[in-house]
Amino acid sequence: MPLDVETVGARRVSYIGCGGVHVNTRRLGNDGPAVSSIGLGCMGMSGTYGPAVRAESIDTIDAALDAGINLLDTGDFYGMGHNEMLIGEAIRGRPREDYLLSVKFGAQRGPDGAWLGYDASPPAVKTALAHSLTRLGVDYIDVYRPARLDPNVPIEDTIGAITEMVQAGYVRHIGLSEVGPQTIRRAAATHPICDLQIEYSLISRGIEAAILPTCRELGIAITAYGVLSRGLISGHFSAERELAANDFRARAPRFSDANRAHNLALVEALRASAQASGATVAQVAIAWVMASGEDIVALVGARTPERLHEALAAQQLELSSEEIAALERAIPPDAAIGDRYPQPQMATLDSERG
Repeated sequence: MPLDVETVGARRVSYIGCGGVHVNTRRLGNDGPAVSSIGLGCMGMSGTYGPAVRAESIDTIDAALDAGINLLDTGDFYGMGHNEMLIGEAIRGRPREDYLLSVKFGAQRGPDGAWLGYDASPPAVKTALAHSLTRLGVDYIDVYRPARLDPNVPIEDTIGAITEMVQAGYVRHIGLSEVGPQTIRRAAATHPICDLQIEYSLISRGIEAAILPTCRELGIAITAYGVLSRGLISGHFSAERELAANDFRARAPRFSDANRAHNLALVEALRASAQASGATVAQVAIAWVMASGEDIVALVGARTPERLHEALAAQQLELSSEEIAALERAIPPDAAIGDRYPQPQMATLDSERG
């Protein structure tokens, strides 16, 4: 199949079809694997943002892999194992070298989905890994990472347990998620860390002060999630949209009635810059993240092939310094109102501690 091309405004932007067109790649850290510059975050396929259509989810994973996206991100607690089983179904029969699996573990949830805390103790590390390998139907995980810092377990113990799994062949690389500079340094002193997964977007730029410089000093890549702020700056979210009770955004401060109008006004300013660049709002938001450094990989949470194709076009969009400046004028740092998580979850984030 030839390269698909769609015209957006005055500029032609391309996305990769199912032929042999090569996507851009970046390396996860000094010694990590080469991955596609855009990865597929699969969390939304397991109920986090309301109901998802299973067939569409499988089609989206298939389309991503066919397009050359080789990084699939999940967590063992997404849908209480549902997400891993979904991915396992989608990758079944594909050559193992065609995809890399990034898996988070440690979050504890009850049968009702309630958050119960974190367990990143060495026995929990190995037990969680065993379950993930079974659900995914693979022999090893490419990047394994604690979802959050366990306040009751030294990070050295957690990383040490994963290191044993690396030595045993069950894990290839070790990553981190939502931790601050001190924890990053302690983890890296225990075993090489390939990347830090953390939220980063035009309206979530907190990592720029200390976390990003620390990672760059240590040769650790950033795998950025929330590049569209959970759809808020995708250009597709409306002020009138009703959110399902089981949709994370129904409890997220940035989507509250008190904050939504202000934050969507920022999106309209972003839309003007996007139109000037000849692209969609989502494309320029993703392109801005990727333009922030060759050591940054953007995770997109597409749940349909249509949204995936829109996101893929972002890698063909090369923003000029003037366009980047215009985007940052449209949405200055700290312009958004509301935390990125509800307060109880913010309190657990090591990345948010000074």
